[in-house]
Amino acid sequence: MKLWLLRHGEAEARAPSDELRELTAAGRVAVLRSAAEMQGADLQLVLTSPYVRARQTAALVQQHLGWTGELQRADWATPDGEPERALAELERWGVERLLLVTHNPFVGELAGWLVHGHRQAPVPMGTACLLCLEAPLPLAGGFDLVSRFDA
Repeated sequence: MKLWLLRHGEAEARAPSDELRELTAAGRVAVLRSAAEMQGADLQLVLTSPYVRARQTAALVQQHLGWTGELQRADWATPDGEPERALAELERWGVERLLLVTHNPFVGELAGWLVHGHRQAPVPMGTACLLCLEAPLPLAGGFDLVSRFDA
């Protein structure tokens, strides 16, 4: 499995709720820089948090890469998501190359759990940070961090 993890771009500070915060102009630019790092990724699936800023981030990546698939909503990929559930959900799709667009602290905890096999060492991820992880089998602690891009 080749898994790209992308934290959403910078979002506006205020909105009626956290779920409704939109990307800033700077956030959009940073997301496009990260998307450029995915050229040739040949994605089979793009999963995105239901939050507006994550959906906007996923749509920008989709547009930049010319990816014609449908963005899939991952209701479990919120800031307080659980890495164990995420791995089960990712396996359920049965694909080898996918992108997950989500939030901190969840994305850092997920990356740390996939690489180290425990949750005591989350991977720090700023906005629009992109990680590429690979594993022969999707197991906690079985992934290697192949690349990192900080927009």
